[in-house]
Amino acid sequence: MRLSRKWLSEYTTIAASSKEYAERMTMTGSKVELIEEPSESIKNVVVGRVVAMERHPNSDHLWICQVDVAKEEPVQIVTGAQNVNVGDLVPVALHKSLLPGGVKIEKGKLRGVVSNGMLCSLSELGLDTHDFPYAIEDGIFILQEDCKPGDDIRPIIGADDTIVEFEITNNRPDCLSMIGLARESAATFGTELRLPDLTPVKGTGDIREHLTVEVENPELCPRYTARMIKNIKIGPSPKWLRQRLRAAGVRPINNIVDITNYVMLEYGQPMHAFDYACLEGGKIVVRTAREGETINTLDGTPRALTPDMLVIADAVKPVGVAGVMGGENSEITENTKYAVFESANFNGVSIRKTAIALGMRTDASSRFEKGLDPENTVRALERACQLVEELGAGEVIGGIIDIAAPTPPPRRLPLNADKIRALLGADIPEEFMVKTLKKLGFKVEGGVVEVPSWRGDVEHYSDLAEEVARFWGYDKIEPTLFADKTGMGGLTEEQSLKRRADALCRAIGYSEIYTYSFTSPSDADKIRLPEDSPLRRYVTILNPLGEDTSVMRTTSLPSMLQALSVNFSRRNEDVRLYEFATVYRPCGETLPDERVILTLGAYGDIDFYGIKGAVEALLSGLRVKDVSFTAERENPSYHPGRCAVIRSGETILGVLGEVHPLVAKSYDLDRAYCAELDFSAIAASRGKEPRYVPLPKYPAVARDIAVVCDAKTPVGDLAACIKKAGGKYLRDLRLFDVYTGSQVPEGKKSVAFSLTLRADDMTLTDEHADETVKNILKALYDAFGATIR
Repeated sequence: MRLSRKWLSEYTTIAASSKEYAERMTMTGSKVELIEEPSESIKNVVVGRVVAMERHPNSDHLWICQVDVAKEEPVQIVTGAQNVNVGDLVPVALHKSLLPGGVKIEKGKLRGVVSNGMLCSLSELGLDTHDFPYAIEDGIFILQEDCKPGDDIRPIIGADDTIVEFEITNNRPDCLSMIGLARESAATFGTELRLPDLTPVKGTGDIREHLTVEVENPELCPRYTARMIKNIKIGPSPKWLRQRLRAAGVRPINNIVDITNYVMLEYGQPMHAFDYACLEGGKIVVRTAREGETINTLDGTPRALTPDMLVIADAVKPVGVAGVMGGENSEITENTKYAVFESANFNGVSIRKTAIALGMRTDASSRFEKGLDPENTVRALERACQLVEELGAGEVIGGIIDIAAPTPPPRRLPLNADKIRALLGADIPEEFMVKTLKKLGFKVEGGVVEVPSWRGDVEHYSDLAEEVARFWGYDKIEPTLFADKTGMGGLTEEQSLKRRADALCRAIGYSEIYTYSFTSPSDADKIRLPEDSPLRRYVTILNPLGEDTSVMRTTSLPSMLQALSVNFSRRNEDVRLYEFATVYRPCGETLPDERVILTLGAYGDIDFYGIKGAVEALLSGLRVKDVSFTAERENPSYHPGRCAVIRSGETILGVLGEVHPLVAKSYDLDRAYCAELDFSAIAASRGKEPRYVPLPKYPAVARDIAVVCDAKTPVGDLAACIKKAGGKYLRDLRLFDVYTGSQVPEGKKSVAFSLTLRADDMTLTDEHADETVKNILKALYDAFGATIR
């Protein structure tokens, strides 16, 4: 909502600067988005009178003008305009002047003749013929205003205003009006609110002799009011009205249409004017559209209507889309002699659906869809009729048609000052509460607050507390803790674990992604799931957006591969991603089993051991105990020779490996690596909280062993055997070599480990170390037939 400070001064007097006004209004809940100072875009432009003209000696179309700008000597300006004559008053941009759009004017020469500025057209001042109808569009702006040479042009064209643009929330449609913002301004600055002196126009004759109104659907149109104007004289609106419309961002058109727009801006009640001659049968019917009906709206666009859309019709056809836009077939024109003014209240949900379906959103629909005050229709209609007579635009016909559904009684709420103080945590005097509410239009009497009809958002004592708090000042309310005997809240263990996992994933170079939980059944084929796989049993969405989003995912792998594919298609060479993806697996007739799968995905400078190392670092950081990796050759989505199942003891945590080449190809990837980890299993497999352990008092003994074993024996199995056989002295185990070649038999490999041995209560001797190594070698031979190299 754009507010003109000049216009605002009619309702209340605010002496604050623009900056202070914006800050204080924002602090009381009317958020200011921006401040426009039109005067800042026009500088050093004055009124001048042309006192002499002569042809340019070097041009057949340029004129050398001498212009009186109230200085000692006339200013010489060269112009190519052909509509300027001696004696004309014109806008003159002098040397070092500024025009809208950042255009700077300085003196110079035109074909050898000095020009000390420029004569301005409407467009160069940021105006058009709607702002000054007597001017011409192509030529210099010849002023007909009450002005004299030397006068600043800004007050003359209305550029001496300040425009404040507010962001109005959906619950405050009353502030989509000058009166609403004036009320908020007066309450904020403690000034008097002056509402327009609204005197109903009696008129002559009776509207019922000309017009009948029928409302077929009162649920969609709770109130419809109408009045009529006769002997209409179509013409431009007065300058003050045009300038106010322009300041609010509305283009002036003609006096009748401008009046309806002016009232909408002033009262927040959209209005519409119909040419009475276009209403067949002298009748208005508020009804839903019939099947197959169409209408050409005022923007010249044909619109196909559906039976759920509310329209304004005459006895035969629609003449307007209710609450959105009027029809071209009943538009006010220069030939209009009788007009019907409509001021109605429509169901906001219906208007919003209609506007969306037709692909059009107007100033009227944006107001109606927020829910307007039904009591405002008559006030706005009377204000429009008052302006018609004041502007001499026509004669008001007597009477008013007002069809209204029964209105509920005003909402009344108790003013419980202690309860409000307790809710806000501030010691606010009850006198301040009463004073504030009264300024906002509430009636307060006997400890009861009567809510005005335009404040439909106030339904509870907490809403009253909000009104009090925003004018008391949120900055004055000291922060306090909740009086909760149970103690402060915090993160659950699972939430803390997730945050820790987040940090670890980022630390090892992975970036978080979010993907949709709904997917397509065809994803199962892309990752090569067997036809009888339980992962092909889905939770089906009843109203899917399409086939690609028709089921809830049972595995997170397709989502990760799709994200990798998008990055690969956009030539990201090295990618590391992770996601906490929820999967949904059916459980008969009960709700599905929802599991969070921590999924890692990567391609580029990485191999199997890279993804395995990332998972090891992640699980180590999460204190998951007894982690082991076992080769997995049966998972159809992964490479049969580069896949491993991850366990903690006997608990399966997930799977990792290189994505099967056929799966990678189906996602247009060369090679990709993924890991899928059950987050609940990770949480259940965590070790105890780490405890401080003093530095060892006794030195360690290092031993290296190399054993020859079958080439197919997993190194992880050898390591597990060594840990078990190492006893209490084995403190660390590290693989440092795997060798296959001419020095070992065919089908065999040499695996070398470095052992660290230490005791807590003594220095180990060679006998202790040798005995431990002997036990390890025996265990390796018994389990795998491994012999020392």
